[in-house]
Amino acid sequence: MRKIKEVLRLKYTHELSERQIARSCGIGRATVAEYLMRARAAGLGWPMPDELDDAAIEARLFPHVSGKAERGQPPMPDCEQIHRELQSHKHVTMQLLWQEYKEAHPDGYQYSQFCELYRRWEKKLDLVLRGSHRAGEKMFVDYAGQTVPVTNRETGEVAPASLFVAVLGASNYTYAEATLNTDLESWIGSHVRGLEYIGGCPEILVPDNLKDGVKLPCRYEPDLNPSYQEMAAHYGVAVIPARVRKPRDKAKAESGVLVCERWILAALRKRTFFSIGELNQAIGELLEKLNNRRFRKMAGSRLQLFEQIDRPALSPLPVERFTFAHWKWTRVTNDYHVELEQHHYSVPAELVGRKVEIRYTANTVEVIHNGVRVASHVRSNKVGAATTIEGHRPESHRRYLEWNWPRLLSWATNAGPSTQALAEQVSGSGIHREQVLRCCLGLVRLGDSYGVQRLEAACARALRLNACSYKSVKSILRSGLDQIVEADQTSVSVPIVHDNIRGAGYFEQLEEGRHVN
Repeated sequence: MRKIKEVLRLKYTHELSERQIARSCGIGRATVAEYLMRARAAGLGWPMPDELDDAAIEARLFPHVSGKAERGQPPMPDCEQIHRELQSHKHVTMQLLWQEYKEAHPDGYQYSQFCELYRRWEKKLDLVLRGSHRAGEKMFVDYAGQTVPVTNRETGEVAPASLFVAVLGASNYTYAEATLNTDLESWIGSHVRGLEYIGGCPEILVPDNLKDGVKLPCRYEPDLNPSYQEMAAHYGVAVIPARVRKPRDKAKAESGVLVCERWILAALRKRTFFSIGELNQAIGELLEKLNNRRFRKMAGSRLQLFEQIDRPALSPLPVERFTFAHWKWTRVTNDYHVELEQHHYSVPAELVGRKVEIRYTANTVEVIHNGVRVASHVRSNKVGAATTIEGHRPESHRRYLEWNWPRLLSWATNAGPSTQALAEQVSGSGIHREQVLRCCLGLVRLGDSYGVQRLEAACARALRLNACSYKSVKSILRSGLDQIVEADQTSVSVPIVHDNIRGAGYFEQLEEGRHVN
């Protein structure tokens, strides 16, 4: 009784788990669970009522058989009906069934004995065929170890095909198909076709720790492949992988694989298949026979149990079929693009240097940052090319790209006739179009810095000097020559007279061969 009291104290005062209580008290966890169950059934908590001594507590927790004999044997619960209720309705509990039993038989067994009688009866069942799985709760999936050879009709090359098997926990309803690959896309594709075969979605998928599906196995928080997790979210199911090297966690799958190997693959051992479609057609015919085959130790077949138990409990399939997508981590380059299979896709420029995820299908490419989609593109197969959305460019890049030759010529015309004439002369100088655009963009920058009026005056001076280039105009503006008023070119110049100036006559005499001192 001291241990029982300690169990109740640790449970209700310190709120420890059953496993922690078992370690503290040095008893088994099952024993702790039984003590707590008996206490709840007897209406005992903590602290204990002062008026109850150890004998009274023991009498309430462990009622003697002799006392029951004096009152007469209570009616036995219908364990088969209880089992059927638990299998058919996922929200039905033993507590509810016991309350209904007590309403029909007020002098019947208490809750603890009621559960004990059902557990004894349940042990007599074949656990492989009738596991304790609720309707529509779990679907176990795995690959069979045995493969099927598929022969290429033209080359004679033989490729092994793997058998994918899915089994529902409550009814053992089975789905199987062959695939030439066991990669992630084939793995998820088999799941999609399996769910469509049963016509609904269970609550939980229980796979093995296949590397393509489970990136990092862990008993408590396994790390799933993003594509696999996305598929599970699309169909509203949870993925709970079996523990590593714990085949009993997926005993239904192990049993289903064994049954498929015996009743499907063994039956096809003498046949030669020339395509995966031909193989799956033969598998489908034998699979239908397997699901209609009657059980040996139970009434009905897999299909009948599925229709009675699992099908009503399955969630409906989504309207749209799942589209497989790959996921890839990458970093945004300084040209605000990400690379996927030698093609570049733009993202917002503020994400340069950030790490992003790329989700891509056969037709689309999505870029995701911190769980938010920041870019979406139509997938392209052009190697070395780029797909760019203008809104992703920074403002300075957008302004630069907006300057084409028609716009530059229109700007020069508005700036003034000299600016327009200089721009047209640069355009006709025979240099490359890109060089023309760069020169004119330089004029735009000078107009922003010095003003349009000074730029017009500088262009006029450059035209007179026949120095039609960006550098010449810039030099004129920097030196202030555009602000100097030049003398009238038509005025007559007055010759300068000086003794040291020889004059034009001196050079005429040299031409005639005469010497002048």
